[in-house]
Amino acid sequence: MRRLIATKEAARPVALADVAQPVPEPDEALVKVEAFAPNRGETFLVERPAPGWLPGKDIAGLVVQAAADGSGPGIGTRVVGHPAHSGWAEYAAVPTHSLTPLPDGIDTAQAAALPLAGITALRLLRTAPCPAGQRVLLTGASGGVGHYVTELAVGAGAEVTAVTATPVRGERLTQLGARVVHDVADAEGPFDVVLESTGGPVLPAALSRTRPGGTLVWFGQASRTPATLDFFDLLNGPERVTIQHFHYAGAPYGPDLAALVRLVAQGRLHPEIDRVADWSQAARTLVDLRERRVRGKAVLLTGGTAR
Repeated sequence: MRRLIATKEAARPVALADVAQPVPEPDEALVKVEAFAPNRGETFLVERPAPGWLPGKDIAGLVVQAAADGSGPGIGTRVVGHPAHSGWAEYAAVPTHSLTPLPDGIDTAQAAALPLAGITALRLLRTAPCPAGQRVLLTGASGGVGHYVTELAVGAGAEVTAVTATPVRGERLTQLGARVVHDVADAEGPFDVVLESTGGPVLPAALSRTRPGGTLVWFGQASRTPATLDFFDLLNGPERVTIQHFHYAGAPYGPDLAALVRLVAQGRLHPEIDRVADWSQAARTLVDLRERRVRGKAVLLTGGTAR
């Protein structure tokens, strides 16, 4: 079978290679991958891949071999999955606890755009105080996570202000019900909840717009610039603010995938997909993701039947 492997070349970070088909563990199903969605974080991992690491966490396709232990979906079931790695391939072995079936109304490209960003959004909003009636500030909002957080939070009754680099990157967020600004300095606080994913100077600026007793959840550092907090600035800022670190990871993922699929099927969640392309275009797509030339998600098709 074919698989994308890291090349360590900045301009062409991955290439197709012929490799052996994976052999599933007893609790894994073998999935014929029809579509996968790279994440921006993976573009950085590809730059310096750990020994033996193979990229790919967001996939959708067809079960061609059920798990030997009898768990999970049977042969012929359309599924979306979130393996720990190795998903950028024609076939992937996926733990059944991290798979969920797809209804006919959700196509493969939509499904592939759900896992990491969608699970992050769900778990992030569970970590933050209940969004109903809350004023929420979301930085770095124009990626996949930001679109899901915005739609879910607005749907739950929050008043969302989203920070994006440009008006174009904020267009869909406005349609989803957010107030869009292009600098944290323009965000009219104070905010009950701040969801911060940029790092660098944005974090202290966002913190200063949190209400006394509010919460800042720090879930990323997309700028790749470390953040510095000055204690004396904190003294002069809002009092008793809680700063909480967040990372989405932790299997099982199946229940959250099922929740996301249900929300899409009900028309309450809409994957924002900026690009769908053949996986022969993977290198260019990864570079564009890394350089923030993709709004929302990019999905790559392996040549299977994407419905």
